[in-house]
Amino acid sequence: MFPSVKEAERILKESEDINPGIWGNHCRVVAHCAGKIAEACGMDSEKAYVLGLLHDIGRRFGIRHLGHVSDGYSYMMSLGYDEAARICLTHSFNGIKVEEYFGNFDTTDEELELIKNALAGAVTDDYDRLIQLCDSMAGSERVLCLEERMGDVKRRYGSYPQKKWDANFKLKEYFEEKSGRNIYEIVEKESFRIKKI
Repeated sequence: MFPSVKEAERILKESEDINPGIWGNHCRVVAHCAGKIAEACGMDSEKAYVLGLLHDIGRRFGIRHLGHVSDGYSYMMSLGYDEAARICLTHSFNGIKVEEYFGNFDTTDEELELIKNALAGAVTDDYDRLIQLCDSMAGSERVLCLEERMGDVKRRYGSYPQKKWDANFKLKEYFEEKSGRNIYEIVEKESFRIKKI
């Protein structure tokens, strides 16, 4: 299950009030991209949009690295949104293995075990892959090309694994083949901007 667009927007806004930052607009850019690509691929664009809005919802609990994955998963599960919870997990792992994470392992032993067990039981689909792709090209104000977004992450974290870099380009190719169109055109890379409030 996943919430309606209206409820997802309410949850995101409430979460930004708890922990303000650019992460909320990053989620909106991911949601925009996910909805557009899903529509072009014959997927449920509303579902994709909602999953994009909520993929980083664990950030409502503060500044954490791997911890935001377990926080988001647990929070979405507590609300009964199991599909959104799964996306909170899988968006950070192209190969769905915790060993792939290259940020800080700032979880408790219990949180890490929760992530490992949930990933082991996760049955992924094109929505998981779609949010991974959109997360790898969404800035906090606009859509970025993959190289620009991943380069930014590399500067902030000090590295970006080549395997993950390559996996993101494969995702781009996959959705371009599925849609028959250029991904950057679909997501309106040159024109889409987050509206300042």
